[in-house]
Amino acid sequence: MSNQSNNTGGNGGGGNAGLAFIVGGVVVVLAIIAYFVFAGGVMGSQDKNIDVDVNLPEVSAPDVPAPAPAE
Repeated sequence: MSNQSNNTGGNGGGGNAGLAFIVGGVVVVLAIIAYFVFAGGVMGSQDKNIDVDVNLPEVSAPDVPAPAPAE
């Protein structure tokens, strides 16, 4: 009687195609996000003119008292 089992160990490569497809999709999504973050994308077209004007009162040191006369 002949042994008809095919346990050659080389039949496990079919599942890697699905994993490669998922990893490729993740890489494409990360590339799109990187474009919008680093190149500005659509969100970078906004005018970012910021004008900060802070008016503070003038601060002066208190008057120094005259020294006491020596006796």
